[in-house]
Amino acid sequence: MTDPDPTVTPQITQARNPLHGVKLEGIITALVDCYGWEGLGVRIPVRCFTHDPSMGSSLKFLRKTPWAREKVEGLYLFMLREARRSQTAQTPDTAGTNT
Repeated sequence: MTDPDPTVTPQITQARNPLHGVKLEGIITALVDCYGWEGLGVRIPVRCFTHDPSMGSSLKFLRKTPWAREKVEGLYLFMLREARRSQTAQTPDTAGTNT
């Protein structure tokens, strides 16, 4: 029995991963756009968000602190789910209508 081709496996496992290809800077930017620095600091109370927040300090801290990065990624995924839910709630259901 041969091992699966390692060049194919990452594509299969990452196909449905919403974080695949998204940089940490992009995640923080999206969260700040959605919640603002103050709101982000309320949701994830770490010093880089609550005291003189900046993109540079946040990136530096999150790259060194795995538990905080996991929280940021989790909040980002939550934000994406909520955005998707609000889009589907606003879209009228066209099933069963005759045009």
